[in-house]
Amino acid sequence: MTVLVFLDSAFEQGRVVDASRPQLMATDQGATRGDGVFESLLAVDGGVRKEQAHLARLASSAGALRLEIPDAEAWSRAIRTALTEYAASTPDRPEAVVKLIATRGVEGAGPTAWVAVSPVPAATRRQRETGVAVLLLDRGYDSTVAQRAPWLLLGAKTLSYAVNMAAIRHAKEHGADDVIFTSSDGKVLEGPTSTVLTARHRGGVKTLVTPQLESGILPGTSQGALFKAAAEAGWQLGYGPLEPKDLLEADAVWLISSIRLLTPVTAIDGAAIPTAPELTAELAALVDRFL
Repeated sequence: MTVLVFLDSAFEQGRVVDASRPQLMATDQGATRGDGVFESLLAVDGGVRKEQAHLARLASSAGALRLEIPDAEAWSRAIRTALTEYAASTPDRPEAVVKLIATRGVEGAGPTAWVAVSPVPAATRRQRETGVAVLLLDRGYDSTVAQRAPWLLLGAKTLSYAVNMAAIRHAKEHGADDVIFTSSDGKVLEGPTSTVLTARHRGGVKTLVTPQLESGILPGTSQGALFKAAAEAGWQLGYGPLEPKDLLEADAVWLISSIRLLTPVTAIDGAAIPTAPELTAELAALVDRFL
Protein backbone atom coordinates (compact mmCIF):
# COMPACT_ATOMS: atom_id res chain seq x y z
CA MET A 1 0.00 0.00 0.00
CA THR A 2 1.45 3.34 -1.08
CA VAL A 3 -0.12 6.77 -0.63
CA LEU A 4 0.88 9.65 -2.92
CA VAL A 5 0.22 13.31 -2.23
CA PHE A 6 1.45 15.93 -4.71
CA LEU A 7 2.26 19.44 -3.56
CA ASP A 8 0.01 21.59 -5.72
CA SER A 9 -0.62 25.31 -5.21
CA ALA A 10 -4.31 24.74 -5.97
CA PHE A 11 -4.58 22.24 -3.08
CA GLU A 12 -3.38 23.75 0.20
CA GLN A 13 -3.27 20.39 2.01
CA GLY A 14 -1.81 18.54 -0.96
CA ARG A 15 -3.43 16.64 -3.81
CA VAL A 16 -4.08 12.95 -3.13
CA VAL A 17 -3.67 10.78 -6.23
CA ASP A 18 -4.08 7.12 -7.12
CA ALA A 19 -0.69 5.46 -6.62
CA SER A 20 -1.66 2.64 -8.97
CA ARG A 21 -1.97 5.07 -11.90
CA PRO A 22 0.83 6.86 -13.80
CA GLN A 23 1.49 10.27 -12.27
CA LEU A 24 4.93 11.45 -13.47
CA MET A 25 5.57 12.82 -16.96
CA ALA A 26 8.10 10.73 -18.90
CA THR A 27 9.96 13.96 -19.67
CA ASP A 28 10.32 14.95 -16.00
CA GLN A 29 13.99 15.72 -15.39
CA GLY A 30 13.89 13.67 -12.23
CA ALA A 31 13.28 10.60 -14.40
CA THR A 32 15.47 11.54 -17.37
CA ARG A 33 18.46 12.97 -15.46
CA GLY A 34 18.04 12.12 -11.79
CA ASP A 35 17.84 15.88 -11.27
CA GLY A 36 16.15 16.24 -7.92
CA VAL A 37 16.38 15.71 -4.19
CA PHE A 38 14.67 13.54 -1.61
CA GLU A 39 14.40 12.65 2.05
CA SER A 40 13.23 9.47 3.80
CA LEU A 41 11.54 9.86 7.18
CA LEU A 42 10.24 7.29 9.62
CA ALA A 43 6.66 7.56 10.84
CA VAL A 44 5.71 5.63 13.99
CA ASP A 45 2.09 5.43 15.11
CA GLY A 46 1.20 8.31 12.80
CA GLY A 47 3.95 10.69 13.94
CA VAL A 48 6.95 11.64 11.80
CA ARG A 49 10.38 11.55 13.43
CA LYS A 50 12.90 14.39 13.08
CA GLU A 51 10.66 16.20 10.59
CA GLN A 52 12.32 19.60 10.91
CA ALA A 53 15.83 18.15 10.54
CA HIS A 54 14.80 16.35 7.37
CA LEU A 55 13.07 19.42 5.95
CA ALA A 56 16.17 21.50 6.66
CA ARG A 57 18.39 18.98 4.88
CA LEU A 58 15.96 18.80 1.96
CA ALA A 59 16.19 22.57 1.59
CA SER A 60 19.98 22.43 1.84
CA SER A 61 20.20 19.74 -0.85
CA ALA A 62 17.85 21.72 -3.10
CA GLY A 63 19.98 24.81 -2.57
CA ALA A 64 23.07 22.92 -3.72
CA LEU A 65 21.20 22.03 -6.94
CA ARG A 66 19.80 25.57 -7.32
CA LEU A 67 16.39 23.89 -7.30
CA GLU A 68 13.33 25.78 -6.09
CA ILE A 69 11.09 23.58 -3.95
CA PRO A 70 8.00 24.18 -1.78
CA ASP A 71 8.59 25.64 1.66
CA ALA A 72 8.65 23.62 4.88
CA GLU A 73 5.05 24.44 5.80
CA ALA A 74 3.76 23.11 2.48
CA TRP A 75 5.72 19.87 2.95
CA SER A 76 4.39 19.50 6.50
CA ARG A 77 0.79 19.90 5.33
CA ALA A 78 1.28 17.31 2.59
CA ILE A 79 2.90 14.91 5.08
CA ARG A 80 -0.10 15.22 7.41
CA THR A 81 -2.48 14.52 4.53
CA ALA A 82 -0.48 11.50 3.38
CA LEU A 83 -0.26 10.02 6.88
CA THR A 84 -4.00 10.47 7.40
CA GLU A 85 -4.72 8.66 4.14
CA TYR A 86 -2.22 5.93 5.00
CA ALA A 87 -3.66 5.38 8.50
CA ALA A 88 -7.15 5.07 7.06
CA SER A 89 -6.07 2.36 4.64
CA THR A 90 -3.55 0.48 6.81
CA PRO A 91 -4.53 0.97 10.48
CA ASP A 92 -2.52 -2.05 11.69
CA ARG A 93 0.91 -0.84 10.48
CA PRO A 94 2.76 1.05 13.25
CA GLU A 95 5.71 2.10 11.06
CA ALA A 96 5.90 3.71 7.64
CA VAL A 97 8.47 5.21 5.30
CA VAL A 98 7.64 8.80 4.36
CA LYS A 99 9.51 9.98 1.27
CA LEU A 100 9.70 13.61 0.23
CA ILE A 101 10.68 13.96 -3.42
CA ALA A 102 11.26 17.06 -5.54
CA THR A 103 12.46 17.12 -9.14
CA ARG A 104 13.23 19.89 -11.60
CA GLY A 105 10.10 18.77 -13.44
CA VAL A 106 9.42 18.96 -17.15
CA GLU A 107 11.75 21.51 -18.71
CA GLY A 108 10.12 24.92 -18.64
CA ALA A 109 7.20 23.83 -16.44
CA GLY A 110 8.74 24.13 -13.00
CA PRO A 111 9.48 21.59 -10.25
CA THR A 112 7.45 18.54 -9.32
CA ALA A 113 7.08 17.63 -5.65
CA TRP A 114 5.30 14.86 -3.81
CA VAL A 115 5.09 12.81 -0.62
CA ALA A 116 4.96 9.01 -0.73
CA VAL A 117 4.07 6.86 2.28
CA SER A 118 4.58 3.09 2.31
CA PRO A 119 5.27 0.30 4.84
CA VAL A 120 8.76 -0.20 6.25
CA PRO A 121 10.16 -3.29 4.44
CA ALA A 122 10.37 -6.44 6.55
CA ALA A 123 14.06 -6.87 5.61
CA THR A 124 14.82 -3.43 7.01
CA ARG A 125 13.18 -4.24 10.34
CA ARG A 126 15.00 -7.57 10.47
CA GLN A 127 18.44 -6.01 9.96
CA ARG A 128 17.95 -3.79 13.02
CA GLU A 129 18.06 -7.00 15.07
CA THR A 130 20.43 -9.25 13.11
CA GLY A 131 22.93 -6.63 11.97
CA VAL A 132 24.69 -6.48 8.61
CA ALA A 133 27.90 -7.76 7.07
CA VAL A 134 29.59 -5.08 4.96
CA LEU A 135 32.24 -4.74 2.30
CA LEU A 136 34.65 -1.79 2.16
CA LEU A 137 34.45 -0.31 -1.35
CA ASP A 138 36.53 2.49 -2.84
CA ARG A 139 34.33 5.40 -3.88
CA GLY A 140 36.96 6.52 -6.35
CA TYR A 141 37.93 9.97 -5.07
CA ASP A 142 39.94 11.37 -2.19
CA SER A 143 38.54 12.82 1.02
CA THR A 144 39.17 16.44 0.02
CA VAL A 145 37.34 16.46 -3.32
CA ALA A 146 34.13 17.89 -1.85
CA GLN A 147 35.96 21.11 -1.02
CA ARG A 148 37.60 21.31 -4.46
CA ALA A 149 34.61 20.32 -6.58
CA PRO A 150 31.28 21.45 -5.07
CA TRP A 151 29.53 20.69 -8.37
CA LEU A 152 29.84 16.97 -7.54
CA LEU A 153 27.08 17.64 -4.96
CA LEU A 154 28.72 15.51 -2.30
CA GLY A 155 26.80 15.99 0.92
CA ALA A 156 23.51 16.62 -0.93
CA LYS A 157 20.80 13.96 -0.98
CA THR A 158 20.01 13.80 -4.68
CA LEU A 159 17.98 11.35 -6.74
CA SER A 160 21.17 10.17 -8.50
CA TYR A 161 21.46 6.96 -6.48
CA ALA A 162 22.46 4.53 -9.25
CA VAL A 163 26.02 4.21 -7.91
CA ASN A 164 24.79 3.60 -4.37
CA MET A 165 22.39 0.89 -5.50
CA ALA A 166 25.10 -0.69 -7.68
CA ALA A 167 27.37 -0.84 -4.63
CA ILE A 168 24.72 -2.65 -2.58
CA ARG A 169 24.09 -5.11 -5.41
CA HIS A 170 27.84 -5.77 -5.59
CA ALA A 171 27.92 -6.44 -1.85
CA LYS A 172 25.04 -8.91 -2.05
CA GLU A 173 26.64 -10.68 -5.01
CA HIS A 174 29.71 -11.20 -2.80
CA GLY A 175 27.94 -12.49 0.29
CA ALA A 176 27.51 -9.23 2.24
CA ASP A 177 24.49 -7.09 3.07
CA ASP A 178 25.76 -3.54 2.72
CA VAL A 179 28.75 -1.29 2.02
CA ILE A 180 30.98 1.20 3.77
CA PHE A 181 32.60 3.51 1.23
CA THR A 182 36.22 4.56 1.61
CA SER A 183 38.09 7.36 -0.15
CA SER A 184 41.05 6.82 -2.45
CA ASP A 185 43.31 8.24 0.28
CA GLY A 186 42.14 5.64 2.77
CA LYS A 187 39.48 7.42 4.83
CA VAL A 188 36.15 5.92 5.93
CA LEU A 189 33.22 7.80 4.39
CA GLU A 190 29.64 6.46 4.76
CA GLY A 191 27.26 3.75 3.69
CA PRO A 192 25.18 4.08 0.50
CA THR A 193 22.12 4.91 2.63
CA SER A 194 23.57 5.37 6.11
CA THR A 195 26.11 7.02 8.40
CA VAL A 196 28.98 5.11 10.01
CA LEU A 197 29.47 5.10 13.79
CA THR A 198 32.18 3.50 15.92
CA ALA A 199 32.46 3.15 19.69
CA ARG A 200 35.29 2.58 22.14
CA HIS A 201 34.91 1.93 25.88
CA ARG A 202 38.20 2.49 27.69
CA GLY A 203 38.79 3.23 31.38
CA GLY A 204 35.14 3.94 31.98
CA VAL A 205 35.02 6.50 29.14
CA LYS A 206 32.70 5.77 26.22
CA THR A 207 33.51 7.48 22.93
CA LEU A 208 31.34 7.64 19.83
CA VAL A 209 33.04 8.61 16.56
CA THR A 210 31.70 9.30 13.06
CA PRO A 211 33.58 10.32 9.87
CA GLN A 212 34.35 13.96 9.13
CA LEU A 213 31.65 15.88 7.27
CA GLU A 214 34.40 17.68 5.36
CA SER A 215 35.16 14.40 3.57
CA GLY A 216 32.03 14.89 1.47
CA ILE A 217 29.52 12.70 3.28
CA LEU A 218 25.83 13.39 3.79
CA PRO A 219 25.13 14.96 7.19
CA GLY A 220 23.09 12.27 8.96
CA THR A 221 19.96 13.46 10.74
CA SER A 222 19.92 10.33 12.91
CA GLN A 223 23.63 10.59 13.67
CA GLY A 224 23.16 14.22 14.69
CA ALA A 225 20.24 13.40 16.97
CA LEU A 226 22.07 10.44 18.51
CA PHE A 227 25.20 12.52 19.16
CA LYS A 228 23.12 15.08 21.02
CA ALA A 229 21.47 12.40 23.15
CA ALA A 230 24.79 10.59 23.73
CA ALA A 231 26.51 13.79 24.87
CA GLU A 232 23.73 14.35 27.40
CA ALA A 233 24.28 10.77 28.61
CA GLY A 234 27.99 11.36 29.19
CA TRP A 235 29.52 9.95 26.01
CA GLN A 236 32.55 11.60 24.44
CA LEU A 237 32.09 12.48 20.77
CA GLY A 238 34.50 12.53 17.83
CA TYR A 239 34.41 13.38 14.14
CA GLY A 240 37.15 11.29 12.55
CA PRO A 241 39.08 11.06 10.44
CA LEU A 242 38.52 7.32 10.48
CA GLU A 243 40.48 4.68 8.60
CA PRO A 244 39.54 1.04 8.01
CA LYS A 245 41.82 -0.09 10.84
CA ASP A 246 39.77 2.06 13.22
CA LEU A 247 36.68 0.04 12.33
CA LEU A 248 38.50 -3.22 13.03
CA GLU A 249 39.89 -1.95 16.35
CA ALA A 250 36.62 -0.47 17.62
CA ASP A 251 34.49 -2.15 20.28
CA ALA A 252 31.52 -1.88 17.91
CA VAL A 253 30.55 -0.41 14.55
CA TRP A 254 27.07 0.57 13.41
CA LEU A 255 25.29 1.95 10.38
CA ILE A 256 22.57 4.41 11.34
CA SER A 257 19.79 5.83 9.19
CA SER A 258 16.30 7.19 9.63
CA ILE A 259 14.51 4.03 8.50
CA ARG A 260 16.80 1.17 9.52
CA LEU A 261 17.83 3.02 12.69
CA LEU A 262 20.87 1.75 14.64
CA THR A 263 22.13 -1.39 12.88
CA PRO A 264 25.18 -3.33 14.15
CA VAL A 265 27.92 -4.22 11.69
CA THR A 266 28.77 -7.89 12.28
CA ALA A 267 31.53 -8.43 9.70
CA ILE A 268 33.82 -6.38 7.46
CA ASP A 269 35.18 -7.91 4.26
CA GLY A 270 34.24 -11.36 5.53
CA ALA A 271 35.92 -11.02 8.94
CA ALA A 272 33.68 -11.01 12.03
CA ILE A 273 34.01 -7.99 14.34
CA PRO A 274 32.78 -7.36 17.90
CA THR A 275 29.21 -6.13 18.23
CA ALA A 276 29.13 -5.14 21.94
CA PRO A 277 25.44 -5.88 22.63
CA GLU A 278 25.49 -3.78 25.79
CA LEU A 279 26.67 -0.69 23.92
CA THR A 280 24.14 -1.35 21.17
CA ALA A 281 21.36 -1.60 23.74
CA GLU A 282 22.44 1.65 25.39
CA LEU A 283 22.62 3.57 22.14
CA ALA A 284 19.37 2.04 20.88
CA ALA A 285 17.70 3.38 24.02
CA LEU A 286 19.08 6.83 23.19
CA VAL A 287 17.76 6.50 19.63
CA ASP A 288 14.34 5.82 21.15
CA ARG A 289 14.49 9.25 22.76
CA PHE A 290 14.34 11.01 19.41
CA LEU A 291 11.82 8.54 18.09
